Amino acid sequence: MLKKIKNTLELVKFSHTIFVLPFALSAFLLAFYDKYPASFGAPLFYYKMIWVIIAMASGRSGAMAFNRIIDRKIDAKNKRTMERTIPKGELTTLYGVIFGVISYIMLIFSAYELNFICFVLSPFVIIFITFYSFTKRFTFFSHMVLGISMALGPLGTWLAVTGSIDYKILILGLAVVFWGSGFDILYAILDYDFDTANGLFSVPAKFGIKNAITVSRILHFLALICLVYIYFIFNLNFLYIIGIILVTCFFAYEHFLVHKSLNNIDTAFFTMNGYISITFFVFISASVIYSNMRQ
Repeated sequence: MLKKIKNTLELVKFSHTIFVLPFALSAFLLAFYDKYPASFGAPLFYYKMIWVIIAMASGRSGAMAFNRIIDRKIDAKNKRTMERTIPKGELTTLYGVIFGVISYIMLIFSAYELNFICFVLSPFVIIFITFYSFTKRFTFFSHMVLGISMALGPLGTWLAVTGSIDYKILILGLAVVFWGSGFDILYAILDYDFDTANGLFSVPAKFGIKNAITVSRILHFLALICLVYIYFIFNLNFLYIIGIILVTCFFAYEHFLVHKSLNNIDTAFFTMNGYISITFFVFISASVIYSNMRQ
Protein backbone atom coordinates (compact mmCIF):
# COMPACT_ATOMS: atom_id res chain seq x y z
CA MET A 1 0.00 0.00 0.00
CA LEU A 2 2.79 2.44 0.88
CA LYS A 3 4.51 1.65 -2.42
CA LYS A 4 1.23 2.24 -4.29
CA ILE A 5 0.81 5.60 -2.59
CA LYS A 6 4.42 6.53 -3.38
CA ASN A 7 3.97 5.55 -7.04
CA THR A 8 0.70 7.49 -7.24
CA LEU A 9 2.33 10.63 -5.86
CA GLU A 10 5.12 10.12 -8.38
CA LEU A 11 2.58 9.62 -11.17
CA VAL A 12 1.12 13.08 -10.67
CA LYS A 13 4.33 14.71 -9.37
CA PHE A 14 2.38 15.86 -6.32
CA SER A 15 5.39 17.78 -5.02
CA HIS A 16 5.12 20.09 -8.04
CA THR A 17 1.79 21.38 -6.71
CA ILE A 18 3.98 23.90 -4.94
CA PHE A 19 4.47 25.66 -8.30
CA VAL A 20 0.81 26.58 -8.80
CA LEU A 21 -0.96 26.42 -5.44
CA PRO A 22 0.82 29.49 -3.96
CA PHE A 23 -0.46 31.64 -6.85
CA ALA A 24 -4.01 30.33 -6.38
CA LEU A 25 -3.83 31.10 -2.65
CA SER A 26 -2.41 34.53 -3.45
CA ALA A 27 -5.43 35.17 -5.68
CA PHE A 28 -7.64 33.97 -2.83
CA LEU A 29 -6.16 36.52 -0.41
CA LEU A 30 -6.28 39.30 -2.99
CA ALA A 31 -9.94 38.56 -3.72
CA PHE A 32 -10.94 38.89 -0.06
CA TYR A 33 -8.66 41.88 0.45
CA ASP A 34 -10.07 43.70 -2.58
CA LYS A 35 -13.75 42.74 -2.36
CA TYR A 36 -14.53 41.58 1.18
CA PRO A 37 -11.88 42.95 3.60
CA ALA A 38 -14.26 42.63 6.54
CA SER A 39 -14.58 38.88 5.95
CA PHE A 40 -10.95 38.01 6.78
CA GLY A 41 -11.01 35.24 9.37
CA ALA A 42 -14.75 34.64 9.04
CA PRO A 43 -16.04 31.05 8.66
CA LEU A 44 -16.72 31.65 4.96
CA PHE A 45 -13.08 32.64 4.47
CA TYR A 46 -11.77 29.29 5.72
CA TYR A 47 -14.56 27.31 4.07
CA LYS A 48 -13.66 28.78 0.67
CA MET A 49 -9.94 28.28 1.29
CA ILE A 50 -10.35 24.57 2.02
CA TRP A 51 -12.34 23.93 -1.14
CA VAL A 52 -9.96 26.03 -3.25
CA ILE A 53 -7.04 23.88 -2.06
CA ILE A 54 -8.98 20.67 -2.76
CA ALA A 55 -10.00 21.93 -6.21
CA MET A 56 -6.43 22.91 -7.08
CA ALA A 57 -4.90 19.65 -5.88
CA SER A 58 -7.52 17.43 -7.53
CA GLY A 59 -7.53 19.36 -10.81
CA ARG A 60 -3.78 19.28 -11.12
CA SER A 61 -3.61 15.61 -10.12
CA GLY A 62 -6.19 14.69 -12.74
CA ALA A 63 -4.39 16.65 -15.44
CA MET A 64 -1.05 15.06 -14.56
CA ALA A 65 -2.54 11.56 -14.48
CA PHE A 66 -3.98 11.94 -17.98
CA ASN A 67 -0.77 13.57 -19.18
CA ARG A 68 1.16 10.47 -18.13
CA ILE A 69 -1.44 8.23 -19.81
CA ILE A 70 -1.52 10.19 -23.06
CA ASP A 71 2.30 10.39 -23.21
CA ARG A 72 3.02 6.85 -22.01
CA LYS A 73 4.32 5.59 -25.38
CA ILE A 74 6.46 8.69 -25.90
CA ASP A 75 7.78 8.48 -22.34
CA ALA A 76 8.73 4.83 -22.84
CA LYS A 77 11.07 5.81 -25.70
CA ASN A 78 12.64 8.84 -24.01
CA LYS A 79 15.64 8.06 -21.77
CA ARG A 80 14.72 10.94 -19.47
CA THR A 81 11.17 9.68 -18.88
CA MET A 82 11.24 5.90 -19.38
CA GLU A 83 11.55 5.40 -15.60
CA ARG A 84 8.18 7.03 -14.94
CA THR A 85 5.64 4.82 -13.19
CA ILE A 86 3.46 3.83 -16.17
CA PRO A 87 6.25 3.12 -18.72
CA LYS A 88 8.13 1.22 -16.02
CA GLY A 89 5.05 -0.86 -15.24
CA GLU A 90 4.75 0.20 -11.60
CA LEU A 91 1.23 1.47 -12.29
CA THR A 92 -1.17 0.35 -15.02
CA THR A 93 -2.86 2.60 -17.55
CA LEU A 94 -6.23 1.59 -16.11
CA TYR A 95 -5.11 2.66 -12.63
CA GLY A 96 -4.04 6.04 -14.05
CA VAL A 97 -7.41 6.49 -15.78
CA ILE A 98 -9.37 5.64 -12.63
CA PHE A 99 -7.22 7.95 -10.51
CA GLY A 100 -7.56 10.74 -13.08
CA VAL A 101 -11.35 10.38 -13.30
CA ILE A 102 -11.72 10.39 -9.50
CA SER A 103 -9.52 13.50 -9.32
CA TYR A 104 -11.66 15.29 -11.90
CA ILE A 105 -14.85 14.28 -10.05
CA MET A 106 -13.35 15.84 -6.93
CA LEU A 107 -12.61 19.00 -8.91
CA ILE A 108 -16.23 19.22 -10.08
CA PHE A 109 -17.53 18.60 -6.56
CA SER A 110 -15.17 21.24 -5.14
CA ALA A 111 -16.35 23.71 -7.77
CA TYR A 112 -19.95 22.97 -6.77
CA GLU A 113 -19.10 23.74 -3.15
CA LEU A 114 -17.49 27.04 -4.15
CA ASN A 115 -20.28 28.48 -6.31
CA PHE A 116 -22.56 27.64 -9.22
CA ILE A 117 -20.58 29.42 -11.92
CA CYS A 118 -17.43 27.49 -10.98
CA PHE A 119 -19.46 24.29 -11.13
CA VAL A 120 -20.77 25.11 -14.62
CA LEU A 121 -17.30 26.01 -15.92
CA SER A 122 -15.45 23.07 -14.34
CA PRO A 123 -16.02 20.63 -17.27
CA PHE A 124 -14.54 23.19 -19.69
CA VAL A 125 -11.53 23.59 -17.42
CA ILE A 126 -11.07 19.82 -17.40
CA ILE A 127 -11.23 19.68 -21.18
CA PHE A 128 -8.64 22.44 -21.54
CA ILE A 129 -6.10 21.14 -19.03
CA THR A 130 -6.38 17.65 -20.53
CA PHE A 131 -6.06 19.05 -24.05
CA TYR A 132 -2.62 20.45 -23.15
CA SER A 133 -1.13 16.95 -23.19
CA PHE A 134 -1.81 16.63 -26.94
CA THR A 135 -0.40 20.00 -28.00
CA LYS A 136 3.28 19.10 -28.32
CA ARG A 137 2.25 16.80 -31.14
CA PHE A 138 1.23 19.68 -33.40
CA THR A 139 2.35 23.12 -32.08
CA PHE A 140 5.30 24.74 -30.32
CA PHE A 141 2.74 26.92 -28.52
CA SER A 142 2.31 23.97 -26.16
CA HIS A 143 4.33 25.90 -23.55
CA MET A 144 1.82 28.74 -23.67
CA VAL A 145 -1.08 26.31 -23.32
CA LEU A 146 0.59 24.97 -20.18
CA GLY A 147 1.00 28.52 -18.87
CA ILE A 148 -2.70 29.23 -19.48
CA SER A 149 -3.62 25.96 -17.75
CA MET A 150 -1.61 27.06 -14.72
CA ALA A 151 -3.21 30.51 -14.78
CA LEU A 152 -6.67 28.95 -14.53
CA GLY A 153 -5.79 28.31 -10.86
CA PRO A 154 -5.67 31.94 -9.69
CA LEU A 155 -8.41 32.98 -12.14
CA GLY A 156 -10.70 30.20 -10.90
CA THR A 157 -9.90 31.07 -7.29
CA TRP A 158 -10.85 34.71 -7.82
CA LEU A 159 -14.07 33.56 -9.50
CA ALA A 160 -14.78 31.22 -6.58
CA VAL A 161 -14.57 34.12 -4.10
CA THR A 162 -16.10 37.00 -6.05
CA GLY A 163 -18.32 35.28 -8.61
CA SER A 164 -16.82 37.35 -11.44
CA ILE A 165 -13.57 38.15 -13.26
CA ASP A 166 -12.07 41.61 -13.61
CA TYR A 167 -8.88 43.01 -15.08
CA LYS A 168 -7.05 43.03 -11.73
CA ILE A 169 -6.84 39.27 -11.48
CA LEU A 170 -6.15 38.98 -15.20
CA ILE A 171 -2.80 40.68 -14.53
CA LEU A 172 -1.86 37.95 -12.05
CA GLY A 173 -3.12 35.39 -14.56
CA LEU A 174 -0.85 36.85 -17.25
CA ALA A 175 2.09 36.74 -14.85
CA VAL A 176 1.49 33.02 -14.31
CA VAL A 177 1.13 32.43 -18.07
CA PHE A 178 4.46 34.12 -18.80
CA TRP A 179 6.19 32.48 -15.82
CA GLY A 180 4.91 28.98 -16.52
CA SER A 181 5.51 29.01 -20.27
CA GLY A 182 8.96 30.52 -19.70
CA PHE A 183 10.19 27.81 -17.35
CA ASP A 184 8.56 25.07 -19.46
CA ILE A 185 10.60 26.25 -22.44
CA LEU A 186 13.77 25.90 -20.38
CA TYR A 187 12.74 22.43 -19.25
CA ALA A 188 12.03 21.40 -22.84
CA ILE A 189 15.72 21.92 -23.63
CA LEU A 190 16.36 18.62 -21.84
CA ASP A 191 14.32 16.87 -24.57
CA TYR A 192 15.77 18.80 -27.51
CA ASP A 193 17.40 15.78 -29.19
CA PHE A 194 14.45 13.49 -28.55
CA ASP A 195 11.85 16.01 -29.73
CA THR A 196 13.68 16.84 -32.95
CA ALA A 197 14.26 13.16 -33.70
CA ASN A 198 10.62 12.21 -33.10
CA GLY A 199 8.85 15.17 -34.71
CA LEU A 200 7.55 16.65 -31.45
CA PHE A 201 6.98 20.38 -31.15
CA SER A 202 8.65 22.74 -28.69
CA VAL A 203 10.33 26.14 -28.84
CA PRO A 204 13.83 24.58 -28.49
CA ALA A 205 13.08 22.04 -31.24
CA LYS A 206 11.63 24.73 -33.52
CA PHE A 207 14.05 27.61 -32.98
CA GLY A 208 17.11 26.08 -31.31
CA ILE A 209 18.36 26.09 -27.75
CA LYS A 210 19.94 29.56 -27.79
CA ASN A 211 16.78 31.22 -29.11
CA ALA A 212 14.65 29.23 -26.66
CA ILE A 213 16.65 30.63 -23.73
CA THR A 214 16.12 34.14 -25.10
CA VAL A 215 12.37 33.59 -25.43
CA SER A 216 12.26 32.27 -21.85
CA ARG A 217 14.07 35.37 -20.59
CA ILE A 218 11.60 37.65 -22.39
CA LEU A 219 8.61 35.78 -20.96
CA HIS A 220 10.00 35.94 -17.44
CA PHE A 221 10.68 39.66 -17.85
CA LEU A 222 7.03 40.12 -18.88
CA ALA A 223 5.98 38.10 -15.83
CA LEU A 224 7.94 40.46 -13.60
CA ILE A 225 6.30 43.49 -15.19
CA CYS A 226 2.89 42.01 -14.39
CA LEU A 227 3.93 41.26 -10.80
CA VAL A 228 5.15 44.84 -10.35
CA TYR A 229 1.89 46.18 -11.80
CA ILE A 230 -0.06 44.20 -9.17
CA TYR A 231 1.51 46.45 -6.52
CA PHE A 232 -0.26 49.47 -8.03
CA ILE A 233 -3.65 48.00 -8.93
CA PHE A 234 -4.15 46.44 -5.49
CA ASN A 235 -2.49 49.31 -3.60
CA LEU A 236 -0.13 46.99 -1.72
CA ASN A 237 2.63 48.04 0.67
CA PHE A 238 6.39 47.82 1.18
CA LEU A 239 6.25 44.12 2.15
CA TYR A 240 5.13 43.22 -1.36
CA ILE A 241 7.99 45.29 -2.81
CA ILE A 242 10.48 43.28 -0.76
CA GLY A 243 8.94 40.09 -2.10
CA ILE A 244 9.17 41.24 -5.72
CA ILE A 245 12.83 42.18 -5.25
CA LEU A 246 13.52 38.65 -4.00
CA VAL A 247 11.49 37.10 -6.83
CA THR A 248 13.50 39.17 -9.32
CA CYS A 249 16.72 37.84 -7.80
CA PHE A 250 15.45 34.26 -8.10
CA PHE A 251 14.54 34.83 -11.76
CA ALA A 252 17.98 36.27 -12.42
CA TYR A 253 19.72 33.38 -10.66
CA GLU A 254 17.59 30.84 -12.52
CA HIS A 255 18.77 32.21 -15.85
CA PHE A 256 22.33 32.57 -14.58
CA LEU A 257 22.33 28.85 -13.79
CA VAL A 258 21.11 28.00 -17.28
CA HIS A 259 23.62 30.39 -18.86
CA LYS A 260 26.40 28.82 -16.84
CA SER A 261 25.55 25.27 -17.89
CA LEU A 262 22.57 23.46 -19.38
CA ASN A 263 23.26 20.76 -16.80
CA ASN A 264 21.78 23.16 -14.24
CA ILE A 265 18.32 23.11 -15.84
CA ASP A 266 16.92 20.67 -13.28
CA THR A 267 18.04 22.94 -10.44
CA ALA A 268 16.75 26.01 -12.23
CA PHE A 269 13.39 24.35 -12.91
CA PHE A 270 12.62 22.60 -9.63
CA THR A 271 14.42 24.64 -6.99
CA MET A 272 14.30 28.21 -8.25
CA ASN A 273 10.69 28.10 -9.45
CA GLY A 274 9.67 26.65 -6.11
CA TYR A 275 11.41 29.57 -4.41
CA ILE A 276 9.68 32.03 -6.73
CA SER A 277 6.15 30.77 -6.07
CA ILE A 278 6.61 30.41 -2.30
CA THR A 279 8.32 33.80 -1.92
CA PHE A 280 5.57 35.51 -3.89
CA PHE A 281 2.89 33.92 -1.73
CA VAL A 282 4.64 34.67 1.57
CA PHE A 283 5.17 38.35 0.84
CA ILE A 284 1.83 39.01 -0.82
CA SER A 285 0.20 37.32 2.19
CA ALA A 286 2.19 39.50 4.58
CA SER A 287 1.32 42.61 2.58
CA VAL A 288 -2.40 41.83 2.41
CA ILE A 289 -2.69 40.81 6.07
CA TYR A 290 -0.72 43.86 7.24
CA SER A 291 -2.86 46.24 5.16
CA ASN A 292 -6.05 44.55 6.32
CA MET A 293 -5.04 44.91 9.98
CA ARG A 294 -4.39 48.64 9.50
CA GLN A 295 -7.82 49.29 8.01
